[in-house]
Amino acid sequence: MAVLTLTKENFETEALKSDIPVLVDFWADWCGPCRMFSPIVDEFAEENEGKVKVGKVNVDEQPELAGQYGVMSIPTAILFRGGEIAATLVGLQSKSALEELI
Repeated sequence: MAVLTLTKENFETEALKSDIPVLVDFWADWCGPCRMFSPIVDEFAEENEGKVKVGKVNVDEQPELAGQYGVMSIPTAILFRGGEIAATLVGLQSKSALEELI
C-alpha cells in the first residue's frame, strides 16, 4: 500500500476511522530531518502493509491538523489506534523505533 497524503478533508476517514493502526508523519518540504525520515517511513509502510496504514501530513499545507494534534516540531510521527493517539515520536527516528510502536 502506498503512503497516503492526508488532508483535513480525508483525515477522519483515513486515520481516525481506520480499523487498523495508522502512523501519521507530520513533515514539511524545507525540513532536512523530514527529508531524511521520509524514506524510512516509506520502507516501514511497505514492510508493514496490512498491519498498519501510513499517511503523511504536510504541515505547511495542513496547519489545522498540525495544530489540532499539538505538533510543535517536525518530523513528528503519531500512531492512532481506534481514533485515539496511541504514541508520539518527535524528531528523526529509526525504522526499529517505528516498528516498536506496533
